[in-house]
Amino acid sequence: MIATLVIFLREGIEASMIVAILLAYLNRMGQRQYFRDVFVGVGAALLLAAGGGVAAYLTIRQYDGSRVQTIFETGTYLLAAAVLTYMTFWMRGHARGLSGELRARADAAVSRGARTGLALLAFQAVGREGLETVVFTLAIIFSTSTQGALLGAVIGLAGSLAIAFFIYRLGHKLNLGKFFTVIGALLMFFAAGLLADAVENLQQLGWLNVLAAPLWHTGGVLSESGTVGDILHSFVGYADSPTPLQLLVYLAYLATVLAFFLRGGRRRQGKPAAGAVTAPAPGAPRSALADARESRSVSGEPAAG
Repeated sequence: MIATLVIFLREGIEASMIVAILLAYLNRMGQRQYFRDVFVGVGAALLLAAGGGVAAYLTIRQYDGSRVQTIFETGTYLLAAAVLTYMTFWMRGHARGLSGELRARADAAVSRGARTGLALLAFQAVGREGLETVVFTLAIIFSTSTQGALLGAVIGLAGSLAIAFFIYRLGHKLNLGKFFTVIGALLMFFAAGLLADAVENLQQLGWLNVLAAPLWHTGGVLSESGTVGDILHSFVGYADSPTPLQLLVYLAYLATVLAFFLRGGRRRQGKPAAGAVTAPAPGAPRSALADARESRSVSGEPAAG
């Protein structure tokens, strides 16, 4: 439940940000007649993602307990971990330019007079988030319980919509940069757990017969099948009988991605935005070029350089 709650909270806020940017820009342009096209694209994306997820779940459940299911689950774990890692780094790197990119693409769609262009833009933007969420949810359901995962999804989605409402309707402010950094760091633990699950399946299939002897057995104290153990397993990859290779992959992944993710976040916080002008210190001499640029900008002439 906790894992899907965090996933749906993060993905829901990101998707709602995209839709809100499109609607706010169309409203500013006086093109509210295109709102319906955006909603059509959003609805189609959600239907496709939900339908694909249900179809995949029902298909693989036909092979419950078989080798085919184990292979499919392993592929899902690996895909979810890879997409989750890429998505988190991509969002951190493109968050600042996301609004401008969406506005430019909306302008292009409106200028062409193609109403389907805005629907496709919304479909592509929201559909990507929806498909990512489906992959993550399937990975969680396969590794834990279905009811808990669905409950967490409902709570996370409701929370994301509430936060989006406060941000875009009531004017409350949320530091989205810090929010995505914290949530991204938490999801790295989830991705590490998925990789450990994939290693466990590969060893059970006999495809990875190295470092396969369990290091310890803590099932008597905290079993994966129990409530607390299930929560820890789904979110941080807890295993009551881990193998050395599982532990090695888990720690190596966390050490690598967290180091790059957190270090990159600190660099971006300390780096001024592109095009920003730094004001001179009080009493500092002004350069002739700065004076010339200021005088030209006031008079309407283009600045040199």
